[in-house]
Amino acid sequence: MAVQWFPGHMHLTQKAIEERIKNIDVVIELLDARLPGSSANPMLAKLTAHKPTLKALSKQDLADPQRTALWLDYYNSLPETRAVALDAGMAAPAKALIAACQVLAPTRGGMAKPLRVLICGIPNVGKSTLINTMVGRRVTKAADEAGVTRMEQRITLASDFYLYDTPGMLWPRIIVAKSGYNLAASGAVGRNAFDEEEVALELLDYIKAPYAALLAARYKLDAVAGLSDEQLLEEIGRKNGALLSGGRVNTQKAAEVVLTDFRAGRIGRITLETPEEFARWLAEGKKLDAERQLRKEALASEGLIRVKKPSVKTPAAKSPAKTTGKPSVKSGVKTSAKTPGKASGKAPAPGPARKPSTFKVKR
Repeated sequence: MAVQWFPGHMHLTQKAIEERIKNIDVVIELLDARLPGSSANPMLAKLTAHKPTLKALSKQDLADPQRTALWLDYYNSLPETRAVALDAGMAAPAKALIAACQVLAPTRGGMAKPLRVLICGIPNVGKSTLINTMVGRRVTKAADEAGVTRMEQRITLASDFYLYDTPGMLWPRIIVAKSGYNLAASGAVGRNAFDEEEVALELLDYIKAPYAALLAARYKLDAVAGLSDEQLLEEIGRKNGALLSGGRVNTQKAAEVVLTDFRAGRIGRITLETPEEFARWLAEGKKLDAERQLRKEALASEGLIRVKKPSVKTPAAKSPAKTTGKPSVKSGVKTSAKTPGKASGKAPAPGPARKPSTFKVKR
């Protein structure tokens, strides 16, 4: 199952960023330190490609410190990019972010040329919590749930530093399958868009090798090596009392335990990808996506499927100020103030049917 989630308010956020970016000096993209590649929005990268960018790895206290160092080196090696790691325990995150942004935009600053910064990221990455910590009071709503922030707002961190906060945003189609699972495991995807049991199995499949000791310690397991993903999930269910009648394991409950423990950091400091792994996944995803597109074009050329063409907006026709019944200058046809359909007794034609929602639900 491919994990996808792009509800309507995210499309509005995309449009808002397109407008706001014109007057922005620096972009701060908040990434999840446990999945720094998967939490980097490729659509946002296109929207902000011409702007200096600060990659802020949030929740570093939940991530593997050795892997965090690898990701910081990777992002700091990119042009016009700096990277810092943050967590909820930092005493002065505002100073760290302001200093890094000033390095990226050295010609901005002072009341005449205040530094204008856009902060964005995926849902539930900790952006609202970070902003509240920086300001020293609650200015944005924070919750351990995706999609809480819905509106842009401007926050003044210093007299010459304006921070524009945007709602969390994913992208319409996630082509890296592993990224979809990692995003779901982290809590960046709405609960109804994925199957918890499948995501938990994918999570265990990855962490049971590099973090076997953490799993064994957390769930008091004698051994992790040699167990399949399904066996490991069942063992965790038994250790946590997730049982049904007859001693059968409630695998749904066990999956919820695994995901909740991972998100809270109870299993330990875990990072789900390295720069090299993510680069390989991305290359594979692009290859599969290109093959899918070729198959789609081939089917369309044979007339087996219909490819939806992008809609072209045309200016709405202006209504006349009043209808006088006089001949139109352009057409020579008389206009009438009557409602269409009344003369013949027929009702107006119904409008177009509403499009079905693309929001995926659990299988």
